[in-house]
Amino acid sequence: MRAARLITMVLLLQSRPTMTGAELARRLEVSERTVARDVLALSEAGVPVYADRGRTGGYRLVGGYRTRLTGLGRTEAEALFLSGVPSALREMGLADAASAARLKVSAALLPELRDAAAGAAQRFHLDAPAWFREASAPELLPAIAEAVWDDRRLTARYRRGSAEAERELEPYGLVLKAGVWYLAARVADTGANPPSGAEASPRRDFRVYRVDRFTAVARGEERFRRDEAFELPAFWEERAVEFARSILRERVELRLTPDGARRLPHVTDRLAALEALAAAGDPDERGRITVTLPVETSDVAYSQLLGLGPDAEVLAPAALRERFARAAREMADRYGNGPP
Repeated sequence: MRAARLITMVLLLQSRPTMTGAELARRLEVSERTVARDVLALSEAGVPVYADRGRTGGYRLVGGYRTRLTGLGRTEAEALFLSGVPSALREMGLADAASAARLKVSAALLPELRDAAAGAAQRFHLDAPAWFREASAPELLPAIAEAVWDDRRLTARYRRGSAEAERELEPYGLVLKAGVWYLAARVADTGANPPSGAEASPRRDFRVYRVDRFTAVARGEERFRRDEAFELPAFWEERAVEFARSILRERVELRLTPDGARRLPHVTDRLAALEALAAAGDPDERGRITVTLPVETSDVAYSQLLGLGPDAEVLAPAALRERFARAAREMADRYGNGPP
């Protein structure tokens, strides 16, 4: 434990011209007295650590000393590529590995480049979770992530509603979408039916599981051979498009003003709206177009299209048109008598 701390101290001092005892103590999570003892131990081992006394003093390396202890381990190297998503790193249990990797990279850089990481972090930040929801990491996520990194099979129980099923899975990748974790996996027994709650994909037997619906996982000792043709970003993009299309089960016929046509992709499913607008015929004499829009349900369509106000007129189905007409009459009654 102390050896690792001494190495970290050398890397910290190598990455910055000077650090105070308080700064080192905070980064190493020890007392300043321990920092002083560690500096003495480094000096006795031949590492040229120099202490500047006084209020503005601190510790520094002298003589252009450079350590070769900057080689990245596999876990650190892999975590480094995820360092733009700190919340995801924490949830998968990789925050310490990423911190060590960043420190080693910083120590290996030329002095004039060592502020690059801080400069980038101050200018770009990826906030993965969605608004208005409390982010909570699934309890089994670290174990699943470990199996994904190591290409280990998982024996897992998956829940949907009151039903559960157990399958042996080959976990290929994790996706964080709007604060929700998903696992892309293949059922090891390819001849079996997909477990309850699994989403089927045309890419052979790969399926998508919500991680928070796993009730138990056990990592196996056996590694599986990855399908080299599988690409997680392409698979997820394909699956996301399929899912978006699959929930648009109803159709609504609309007449839109030019402003309504412009705003339609912003209030409903963007891809469905763009396709509906592209398939629309020529505008009428008042510049309005008629489109057939796929929607999830009439209730969802009502809440979405209401935001277009008079720039959208529902032509069909009749029940939805009457619902908008009723809302228009009620609003006219409410606002027709002037201020309250």
